[in-house]
Amino acid sequence: MAPLYVQNRRDGSRLLSSALVICTIGATQIHQHWGVVLTSISAVVCIYWGYAYSRLER
Repeated sequence: MAPLYVQNRRDGSRLLSSALVICTIGATQIHQHWGVVLTSISAVVCIYWGYAYSRLER
């Protein structure tokens, strides 16, 4: 099974920035049902990946 996060900072920053872009897209469409769902899911992923990114060694 694949790990839930990468083991290096370069790929970690790419994942985190992609999740932030998706969260921003959802936030601009928050008045629609799919925007609420997308923002909620991506916000949880951003928080988790942000925490995982901060724990990686430099």
